[in-house]
Amino acid sequence: MDLPQLKKEMANLLDGLPDDADWNDVMYSIYVRQSIEDGLEDSMKGNVVDHSVIKEKFLEKK
Repeated sequence: MDLPQLKKEMANLLDGLPDDADWNDVMYSIYVRQSIEDGLEDSMKGNVVDHSVIKEKFLEKK
């Protein structure tokens, strides 16, 4: 993402926060946004695990 686009996205993120937001709210919003983008990128690259595999793994631990 180029800098002008990043600035637009950041402005949108800040506009979506309540007026009483603090630095922790800003940082959390950035963290969540980045986590979602990382997950989408992994998914597009095929770095995924089938739901049934995860379900089986959790059921084994009970």
